[in-house]
Amino acid sequence: MSGQNNKGTAVVTGASSGIGAIYADRLAGQGYDLVLVARRADRLEELAEKLRYAYSRKVSVISADLADDNDVRRVEQAIATDDSVTLLVNNAGLGGAPVVATADADLAERMIKVNVVALTRLTRAVLPRLIARNRGAIVNIASVLAFDTSFGGIYSGTKAYVVNFTEALQREVAGTDVKVQVVLPGATRTDFWELAGSDIDKLPQEIVMDADDLVDAALVGLARGEAVTVPGLADVAKLDAFLGARQGFFGSLHASKPAARYAA
Repeated sequence: MSGQNNKGTAVVTGASSGIGAIYADRLAGQGYDLVLVARRADRLEELAEKLRYAYSRKVSVISADLADDNDVRRVEQAIATDDSVTLLVNNAGLGGAPVVATADADLAERMIKVNVVALTRLTRAVLPRLIARNRGAIVNIASVLAFDTSFGGIYSGTKAYVVNFTEALQREVAGTDVKVQVVLPGATRTDFWELAGSDIDKLPQEIVMDADDLVDAALVGLARGEAVTVPGLADVAKLDAFLGARQGFFGSLHASKPAARYAA
């Protein structure tokens, strides 16, 4: 029953399909009750019923469009006042046209609202209580394209924000028992690609990961306390070298005078 082995409540956005639905299944199996958030109420209810039956967990749903300001605030209010929330998985995300000059401005704004604004506001909604209780975790789903613009500057820019935002959160919770993880998927087989107007089958299949494998790896990373989880990266030393080089580069950016090459 839901009172046994209860780890609290996990909030999962973008939960009606793909990565979010798999997170919901795995977390219910680990002993979490769930709050599932997505636009498609019928698919949320169908998933919720399956999880209740399979795991005897309490599962509630919030049908919301995270590109809509009022809907975001409604979700914020619900999770900010729920003392049982111990985990937030910011998974909801939108892709779109890679070319800025021909992008639909309204669709671009929707992407930014979901990928950046909603993620930020929902994190802000739960973080104070997690810190006060010294317990829980926030998982932000970014993308390897945070470090590459081949899928377009708007999408890549939103995911770069998620990485930087999450790194700052990690500093903020340092010294507490609150975990903050950023997950960087590569090409993952979900309906995200079709919704973004792309065909994942055109990619080399040796670089395409199944969503189940991605989520399982990310959860292992979370359990191990990883700050940055890249499921497709075989050599973690490369991540350490990249992060170290970036920090060293940042340290060289400050001076009291412009560099000599800018002298008139």
